[in-house]
Amino acid sequence: MNLILDTGPWVALLCRSDNHHTWAREQFSRHTGPLLTCEAVVAETCFLLARQGFNPASALAFLERGVVRIGLPLGEQIASVRALFERYDNVPASLADACLLRMSELFEPCRVLTLDRDFHIYRRHGRKVVPVISPWS
Repeated sequence: MNLILDTGPWVALLCRSDNHHTWAREQFSRHTGPLLTCEAVVAETCFLLARQGFNPASALAFLERGVVRIGLPLGEQIASVRALFERYDNVPASLADACLLRMSELFEPCRVLTLDRDFHIYRRHGRKVVPVISPWS
């Protein structure tokens, strides 16, 4: 089972004061393989960590250690990601969301580890529900 990592749980794990810190720590401890993510999630995570007064390099350390791995080269998937942006322009989807949604199509079987309720709206391969792990699922 591939676990695809969104921004929220990653930030929650690294910020002890976050409301979802304990939940995020439990989720990370349950998964043995590398978690897959995209560069947009890395950028969001670093930005949010810095904005909250935490060192954004702590997120990059997860990549260096192989705990998290970049699973989507955006340049190779740009047409598919653009199509998802267009499909979900009413939500609106972020670049990170569109990339993670595309990853959920490419890395089956999978689950998306997220705090974002929009993943209950998104559909992969047109009509399939995106399997998520969240505090609300």
